[in-house]
Amino acid sequence: MSWEAFFGYLTGLGFVADIELATLLRTAVVLNTCNAVACRLIAHNNGLDKNRWTALGFVFGFWAVACVLLLGSVRSLGDDKGRR
Repeated sequence: MSWEAFFGYLTGLGFVADIELATLLRTAVVLNTCNAVACRLIAHNNGLDKNRWTALGFVFGFWAVACVLLLGSVRSLGDDKGRR
């Protein structure tokens, strides 16, 4: 597996287009910064550790956003059951 393929699938950009490595890395840094902010906001709203999810969002990008969204949904479902 090449570095382009590895970073392409890690960032999710590999699913969109075939991008050269330099452009891929610059784009990934910008997108993962936005994903880190999104993870931080979602984690804060769901009562999760903000710093941990910010770091995970920066490293894993939209994969971390998907996980924190799913984790927040699962936690909120558990909270609803306990209130009834």
